[in-house]
Amino acid sequence: MPADPPHSAADPQRSTTSQPTSGSRANAIEVRRSARRRRTVSAYREGDRTVVLIPARMSEAEEQRWVNVMLDKLAAQESRRAFGDTELAERAERLSAQYFDGRARPRSVRWVTNQNTRWGSCTPSEGSIRLSHRLQGMPEYVVDYVLCHELAHLLVPGHGPGFWRLLEAYPKTERARGYLEGVVAAARSPHPPEVRDE
Repeated sequence: MPADPPHSAADPQRSTTSQPTSGSRANAIEVRRSARRRRTVSAYREGDRTVVLIPARMSEAEEQRWVNVMLDKLAAQESRRAFGDTELAERAERLSAQYFDGRARPRSVRWVTNQNTRWGSCTPSEGSIRLSHRLQGMPEYVVDYVLCHELAHLLVPGHGPGFWRLLEAYPKTERARGYLEGVVAAARSPHPPEVRDE
């Protein structure tokens, strides 16, 4: 979702401004249509306004759909950026209460940059949980799964049947594991797929 530079005067475009849909963080939404833009859609914040750039040929219905999609993407990006160690520890506490009756009580939970082959680690004797910075920006249910995995290690150190039974409490375990397996497979691919907002 690149922040496109302002277009030159030679690039004819139509601009409309509207009030945001509920839940949006900006006070106004400006949609800029461009004849030069063929397929991509992008958005960025400009003060208290959200600017959404779309192809001129889009229908009003497509415009509304893409505005909602891009508002959600921007909000998700902003929430990920604000997700630090304090929020991570609070999240772990909530997950422990929700899935482990509050029995998993880490002394510290933090992001680290030195874990490039694992998603997280736990030292039960110290009560410490560390999550790889590579998880930042992944969907919340994936981060929650890795936190639950490490919280479960505070109660059951190994990966035996008791551990996996305990982890079954988190309902998105299989989905999150599939997502992480896909990330690993894509990283090993000689030509990772290109992701575009179209």
